[in-house]
Amino acid sequence: MVVVGIGADGWASLADRARAAVTDADVLVGSPRQTDLVAGHHDARVLPLPTPLREGLRPLLDGLGDARVVVLASGDPMHHGIGRTLAELLGTDRVDVIGAPSSLSLACARLGWGLEDVDVVSAVGRPLQRLAVVAHPGRRVLVLSRDALTPQAVATLLTEHGLGDSLMWVLSDLGGPAERVVEGVAASWDADPGSPLNIVAVQCLSSYDSLVGLVPGLADELYETDGQLTKQHVRSATLAALRPAPGELLWDIGGGSGSIGIEWLRAHPTCRAVTVEPRPDRVKRIRRNADRLGVPGLQVVEGLAPDALAGLSRPDAVFVGGGLTAPGLVPAVLDALRPGGRLVANTVTLDSEALLFIMFRRYGGSLTRLEVSHADAVGGFTSWSPSRPVTQWSVVRPEELPA
Repeated sequence: MVVVGIGADGWASLADRARAAVTDADVLVGSPRQTDLVAGHHDARVLPLPTPLREGLRPLLDGLGDARVVVLASGDPMHHGIGRTLAELLGTDRVDVIGAPSSLSLACARLGWGLEDVDVVSAVGRPLQRLAVVAHPGRRVLVLSRDALTPQAVATLLTEHGLGDSLMWVLSDLGGPAERVVEGVAASWDADPGSPLNIVAVQCLSSYDSLVGLVPGLADELYETDGQLTKQHVRSATLAALRPAPGELLWDIGGGSGSIGIEWLRAHPTCRAVTVEPRPDRVKRIRRNADRLGVPGLQVVEGLAPDALAGLSRPDAVFVGGGLTAPGLVPAVLDALRPGGRLVANTVTLDSEALLFIMFRRYGGSLTRLEVSHADAVGGFTSWSPSRPVTQWSVVRPEELPA
């Protein structure tokens, strides 16, 4: 099978090897827009891409037997494209990819930006909210649009996050005869929706920096909460003990406002998290916080642990912020953790602290007390106002658990 990347300029964008593949094909698979670009240059049978894509590809391809199949893709098939999907399904030895310049490369060429200095967010089949994680003052971002309405959605999101001064360019039909560039400012963006084939470039500018920072410990006021929130300084220490790494999965038990799971996900775009919370009102609040803070992929399970943990994928790290005294919870999560996985538990009550001491004596690890005080006015003077001390137990699961 051959995967051919094609630009908006159609046949003219194809190298000789790509043209030969299309001309010799028995079957041509692609969207109507893509197959129209090569009309008149082949005698192949034309088939549309299946929906849903991944689930429908294998049955489609299995039914084609030994036919010479060419799949058309936009630009670079291996960057947010179908080339990767086909390689994963069929194996790299069965897929020959002939790429073309991606829309990212073309956009950077038009703007004079270095592609290596740009953050990329895809809104194609993915939530746009991820933009909130990478949009920092001074950064440049390219957004792969889902449709003609994506630019307005980008402008709205930037403005809501204090980045309304950001400069925006919408580059449409790059490389084709209808190529167009529209420029404006996010807060006052009012351009008419144009071509659905567009990419949004953003030069992030801000008048304040409430969301700036990649290190865990967002300001408490950024969270909608009923008071059940791991506070900023304790949250920073907790995430440091959990040690998020790319691709890893966190269980956040007793989600409250969702802050631990949310900031775990903000650490890297491939991080995954499941938050378990028994109260329906808090479940809804967690989802709103996750959307607001750029990680709508947070999975929220409504229920009580340990029963609610059944069927979840094995975690790399577990945080217990509530329900610590539930019978069998700590042994259950230690058993679920992979060897080398991290368990961190926080409490402010003597009852749970006593349990953590027992777990510390049995399993080892580190037992720490975190105390934070803030300066407050007392009459005409200033004094320290202490928060409740938090006892934190953290442990790395060994290969074999104690009997």
